Amino acid sequence: MTSVPGYIIQRVNQVFRSRYKKNAAGPDIEGWSPRGRPAGMLIMPSVLEEVEDNSTFTALVDSGGITVVPPSPSSKPLKGIGDVRALLQQGRKQEVKQLLRSNSWPVNSPIRRDLWQLLCTQHQNDKSNFMDGFYWEMVNQVFGTTELPDKSISLPPFVEPSHCQSYYMTHKGRCITDRVVSVLGYACPDIVYSPIIYPICALLLHFMTEEEAYHCMASLVASKEKVFITQTKLLYEVTWKTVMQICKKHVKSAAVHIQRHCSTNRSERLYMDWIWWIFQGLPFQHLVRVMDCFFHEGVKVLYRTAMAVLVLFYKCSSPSSSEWLAEIQKNGVDSALTKFCKEMPVVPQKVLKVAFGIRGLSSSYISRVFLKTEMILRSKNVMNGSRQLVRSRSSENLPNSQSQNNIQMVSHTLTIREGAHSPGPRTLSMGVYPVQNVNSVILDQQDLLTLWSWLPVRITMYQPILLYTTEEHGCSLTTFYVRVEQHEPTLLMIKTCNNEVFGAYCSSRWGERNIKDDRGNRQAYFGTGETFLFSLYPERAKYPWVGMEGDKVQHGAELFMAADSKMITIGGGEGQAIWMDENIRYGKTDKCATFNNPPLVPGGDFEIRVLEVYGFATDQLS
Repeated sequence: MTSVPGYIIQRVNQVFRSRYKKNAAGPDIEGWSPRGRPAGMLIMPSVLEEVEDNSTFTALVDSGGITVVPPSPSSKPLKGIGDVRALLQQGRKQEVKQLLRSNSWPVNSPIRRDLWQLLCTQHQNDKSNFMDGFYWEMVNQVFGTTELPDKSISLPPFVEPSHCQSYYMTHKGRCITDRVVSVLGYACPDIVYSPIIYPICALLLHFMTEEEAYHCMASLVASKEKVFITQTKLLYEVTWKTVMQICKKHVKSAAVHIQRHCSTNRSERLYMDWIWWIFQGLPFQHLVRVMDCFFHEGVKVLYRTAMAVLVLFYKCSSPSSSEWLAEIQKNGVDSALTKFCKEMPVVPQKVLKVAFGIRGLSSSYISRVFLKTEMILRSKNVMNGSRQLVRSRSSENLPNSQSQNNIQMVSHTLTIREGAHSPGPRTLSMGVYPVQNVNSVILDQQDLLTLWSWLPVRITMYQPILLYTTEEHGCSLTTFYVRVEQHEPTLLMIKTCNNEVFGAYCSSRWGERNIKDDRGNRQAYFGTGETFLFSLYPERAKYPWVGMEGDKVQHGAELFMAADSKMITIGGGEGQAIWMDENIRYGKTDKCATFNNPPLVPGGDFEIRVLEVYGFATDQLS
């Protein structure tokens, strides 16, 4: 870190102590300062100019062009940051959700200086990466200085050049946005494709300092409880397909209206741009209110907002005398929809009211549609022998990794950046695919690539580790448990004496076999719907949980994993998909209701030649 003269540090401390005292608002939390820092902590000198005392927006914003819509008359006064903070501290997240939806703060409300940071950082996982000074150490490591470079900063490959919305940022503001996004890309090399990172970062910088914006972005990217930002090409494709499906079911009239005015292919192209209806289309005051809710609830807010846009567009363009219908007939529905978003004829609160008024759209339902869409997209490409995803317009300029052993579909979470360089001295291990380091006696590299393409996307960014093999650790179920039971997930691969190869991806720890219920009884079955079976020889097939295909399944189709001191079983209901004895020598396989699989070997009985079990390193590839 570059040194700063002592008298400057002293003056900075005086200024910020003055500001903290001046800006204190709302009930305090012990150890909490008004800007969301531990009490007494100070900010880097280089960010001193970013926040002005009496300005809603930071000094990085040209606020002259921002249209301020006065709040609608309300019987109740708008809530303050103290109310939100108190509810979050008490864990009353549902009440926070309703508060954020109903309080229509104007775009220039000072609450967002603290609100957005408070909402984003509640999703932190590893607080060690959010210590004061951590971001500036990263900046210094990447760029060699904390001073803003004179030359333009090279953005990470996951950014879309055509979608770098900076809104009302000044030139310096855009440069700082570039720097935050670059440092985020450096710190998170597994982000392959995420075009909304840049506009979200720019929005944050309208209301907070550079360091705070980075911490907010890092919290959203790393969040495990909720999804905020997709980070791969595959999931980007899955999101627009998910939006298209839920629109056709839950706002059917609006979806039919779109379809009526264009071909099927053209309507799909329109849905591909759904995220840009929001981030590139909506007026700033509307977008800011959407983000108030998004930073707490996650991506489902964006789904609902896109649906609300379609509903409002339908209502405004369906009358025969409508100017929007004339616009459709003149310039096409896609052009008319884009224009409609920019000229949104209703106030922000009306958009949110329509969005959150759509019924039957629970988070669990959206997750089911999303997972089903992801699995269909992945399996179709694998079974058709083509690992090239349908590329949307927003990914046409991305480097294509097809030339690199055709593993595009195999791992969309690994970073393959052709011709790209990190902005600093560290060399990232781009393009290093984890199965290249796997020395299996059961599978060759091609089989491993196929198997990896079937894994959940988030798992493919972790390094596989051989936990147990009968070749080295012997044939004992006791040894199996000692070496494997605390790992989650695990991948079991079996080769029989007849050279059949099959196995299972097991989503839960084998140690869960010892968990007891309220009566003290051990549970018979455990695991989740991510568990699946596979066969690689002589047949090549994946057998996912049958619940992926339907909303409701019988209890007999939810029997994923079972184990005791005498055997282990994967898949139950009307038969056992894989059963192995305590000596890991003999086994049997039947059709089961959980996976609807055929017997994985002819005749159903098998003798085990080799069993390999892999876990996944807790550290992501970097």
